[in-house]
Amino acid sequence: MSKRKGKVIADVTAAKCCRMTAVCAKDLPDDASHQPSSSSFPHSVTGDIGLIESITLRNFMCHHFLSPFHFGPNVNFIVGNNGSGKSAILTALIVGLGGKATVTSRAASLKDFVKSGENTASITVKLRNRGPDAYKKDVYGDCISIEHRISSDGYRTCRLKSKSGQLISNKKEELTAILDHFNIQLDNPVSILNQEMSKQFLHSKSESDKYKFFMKATLLEQMKRDYMHIKHTKMVTRRQVERQEEVRDKEQLVQQLKEDIEKEENDYKHHENLQLCQTNVIQVEKKLQCIKSRTDSLIAERDSQSEESLKLKEQMKTMSKTYKEKELVYLRALNKVKQSEQEQNLIHEKLKKATASPSLSSDGETEYAKRRKILSNVKVQLAELENKYTHLNQEIKAKHQALLKGKEERDKLSLEERNVQVSYEFKLKRKDQLLASRSNKLRRFGDHVPELLDSISEAYAAGHFLKKPLGPIGACISLKDPTLAVAVECCLRSFMKAFCCDNYKDEAVLQRLMARYYPKGNRPQIIVSPFFEKVYNIHGRKASHPEYPSVLDIITATSPIIINCLIDMRGIESVLIIKEKDKARRVMQQRRPPKNCREAFTVEGDQVHPNRYYTSDLSIAKYLGGDLESEISMLETDLENQQAQLSRFKLQVISVTEDIARMQNELNSSIVTLKKTLASVNQVKATVTELESAGEEQIDDISSLEEVARENQEKIEAEKQTVQDAKKELDNYQNMVEDIGCKYSSVRERIDQLSVEMEPLKDEQLKLEAECAKHEQNLKILESKLGSHEDTIQAMKADLVQREEELQEYVAKASKISPERQQVTVSTKSIDLEITRLKKTMRMYESSHGEHEQVVREYAEALALYREKINQVRDLRRFIDRLDDIISDRQNRYKIMRRSLSVRCKLYFNNFLIKMNCCGSMIFDHSNETLSISVKPPGREDDDVSDMRSLSGGERSFSTICFMLSLWEITESPFRCLDEFDVYMDMHNRRISLDLLLELSERQHLRQFIFITPLTTRSLPKSKLIKIHQLQDPEGSRSETRGEDV
Repeated sequence: MSKRKGKVIADVTAAKCCRMTAVCAKDLPDDASHQPSSSSFPHSVTGDIGLIESITLRNFMCHHFLSPFHFGPNVNFIVGNNGSGKSAILTALIVGLGGKATVTSRAASLKDFVKSGENTASITVKLRNRGPDAYKKDVYGDCISIEHRISSDGYRTCRLKSKSGQLISNKKEELTAILDHFNIQLDNPVSILNQEMSKQFLHSKSESDKYKFFMKATLLEQMKRDYMHIKHTKMVTRRQVERQEEVRDKEQLVQQLKEDIEKEENDYKHHENLQLCQTNVIQVEKKLQCIKSRTDSLIAERDSQSEESLKLKEQMKTMSKTYKEKELVYLRALNKVKQSEQEQNLIHEKLKKATASPSLSSDGETEYAKRRKILSNVKVQLAELENKYTHLNQEIKAKHQALLKGKEERDKLSLEERNVQVSYEFKLKRKDQLLASRSNKLRRFGDHVPELLDSISEAYAAGHFLKKPLGPIGACISLKDPTLAVAVECCLRSFMKAFCCDNYKDEAVLQRLMARYYPKGNRPQIIVSPFFEKVYNIHGRKASHPEYPSVLDIITATSPIIINCLIDMRGIESVLIIKEKDKARRVMQQRRPPKNCREAFTVEGDQVHPNRYYTSDLSIAKYLGGDLESEISMLETDLENQQAQLSRFKLQVISVTEDIARMQNELNSSIVTLKKTLASVNQVKATVTELESAGEEQIDDISSLEEVARENQEKIEAEKQTVQDAKKELDNYQNMVEDIGCKYSSVRERIDQLSVEMEPLKDEQLKLEAECAKHEQNLKILESKLGSHEDTIQAMKADLVQREEELQEYVAKASKISPERQQVTVSTKSIDLEITRLKKTMRMYESSHGEHEQVVREYAEALALYREKINQVRDLRRFIDRLDDIISDRQNRYKIMRRSLSVRCKLYFNNFLIKMNCCGSMIFDHSNETLSISVKPPGREDDDVSDMRSLSGGERSFSTICFMLSLWEITESPFRCLDEFDVYMDMHNRRISLDLLLELSERQHLRQFIFITPLTTRSLPKSKLIKIHQLQDPEGSRSETRGEDV
């Protein structure tokens, strides 16, 4: 049965089960060949309730309108080719009666049934409602109309109307009640079996699935669930009755809990251990704090000593370096003194020789003076030559720099001239293309494009292409706004001259054709992508902006293939066109770009990304420009200007070349002069050297020697004074270095002493830290134990409160049964005291609640009510005990009925297989809930393989028919549907199957049968009970049907 909303009503289920049992008992065969006789049915020709009178579809699946199908009351054949609407009728029947989309095996959601392009779909199903078992006949009449409307978002509405068209209800519960009353089971394959469900059943590897199929088809599964519900209800009732006896147990449990709580609260062991551990932790932390303070003071002192040590070390390094420098100065000064003393000794020896020599005369002094004068003049000449040499060097460098600058200017002019020449040649070629495109616009894309297109057309006509290539892309598109031509060309770039091919075979043919007109490496691009005659669905990928269009929005193409190609290769759906530069920057870079937008182009062709901006080098559209003559005129003007530029560049190059030649000559003459001057300088230097050597040999006059000796002596005295000063300063620095060394040594000794003192403190600190960590760990453990202990106490208290509440509840229930509670566990004296107290209480209550007689009367009434409830509880216990016997008996009957149905199903199945000369078996294992089906076709009786999957398609279809007929014989339903039951059968098996179906329909003439087949029905016998609905082949979006009585 289909799943219903709400709970299952017991009396409806019981009535349904009783009706099922009666039918099964009546139809139980005496032997294997027995068939139910039609005489056992009422004399009515057709059934009264639940039959499908008509069905109408609008915008359902792929059909715009299927006119009302008026079904016959007995046998109906729906015949038609694929696509004519056969399966749509069966699917609409399930959906129109409230079934889910998954039950149809055709879709996962109801919105999938709405025809593409439509907003809603509607289904109208009319059910017969006649006879004494009609459902609310005074409300609905002889016919119930069920209208379902399904929206494109999957929402559906249901309207139930009477025969006159009056709206009765729009609630799903009313439709469920109608289906239950008519015993229509939408998800039961016995009522409606499509081909997919039949395949799944017969190909199923699981025998338990087949058993569940049998149980569901025969409603035994529903009966089983009902029995389980009754058992559960009985168990709950028994538990409530027995709960009255649990008061005493609850009291004892509450008392026990109180004792446990008191015991746990009096257990101070956890608190004592926790306090002891906390004391140990505090002591260890105090010791650790002392050690840490001492260690911190030592570490601070060591750090300060280390800093002072570093400073002293740096000072010592600096002083040592300065001492070495001073020592070097002292040694140099001392060496100078020694050298001067040696020179002084030599001068004294020369002076002695000169005094003792009689040959020195005044003429000699004159000749020496002359040489000194000549030497002075030569040195002046040498200085002039050196100045001239330096000036020439500077002049040569300046001329060389000017020469290099002139060459750079000449190269720059030559490069600009070449660029202008290339641009001139390109524009001249472009002008020729534009002049040629006056007669053929395709020459804009290349001189050979028209010939290439003619070759493509010829090759396509000859069958060399599977699909004709398209291109150039620029020739296949046009602009809605011509002012955006530059922007579109900057966006598409090389794709303007590209061609599109459907496959790689066509691309190879096009490459061979291009080789005739283009050299290798200079051919247009070929894009290979399968051709689709419909533009892609880019609903979720397109860039959208309320002000600015995308490239896709502003172009039109001769074919959707071109648009699809540009979407694939360039993504034109995600590129926006924003005319102004400032707005483009603001939209793309100053805030988040629009959704799905990757880049944008301005009207000048500038490319704008979220994080960068590229300026276009294209000023005029080459391919998409509209005014051809104005472009030619503009090109002619540009050519004239560039011709004039070329002339100016040539004159400037000639002038710069002449200047370079002149500067080269001047540089060469300056280099020659420099070489001559260098030779003169070398010659004069040699003369000076010669004169100085000769002068030293001739310096023997006494006065000169005495003067030199006096000067040398003064120099020696000054140098000795310098040596003494350096010696004093050196001694001072040596003393300073020794003092710093002593301080540094004492600091290092203190640092070492501090390290030695810190070692035992560190060891003790580590020990204390380890002890402290241990105590802290123990503290955490004890705290956790204490917390769990307190949690246990709280849980026990909560449990105590709950138990006390339960106790009060049970006491209240027990008080209703016995208002007075008697306890005999106390002494007589205590009882007397209790009686006295109770008398006082009674007097007090009499004063507040009334007289004794009134209380007695109320007590009597309460006692009578209590006894009544006791009787009710006793009767309820008896009923439960009796219900156990009834359930046991019903389960035995259920097992007998299950065994009977399985035996009958097995006999009918074997009987139907005999019609085909086949043999088979059905083995039911009710204990393990499995069903094994095996079929052996004629001629293969001895084969070991008997699985249904080893049969041919026709044999499996015939086996399906046999199994379904067996279930039809043992179950009831107002109508039965089979979808394409004979599609895999040969003519022989189909003939046998049709005979079996028609024979069964004659026996069950109160039932309605709907068979769907794509095959012809000409071989059917003529009968008033058979109605054939021939569906026409689909034409356009509308299908028409017609029905005829055979």
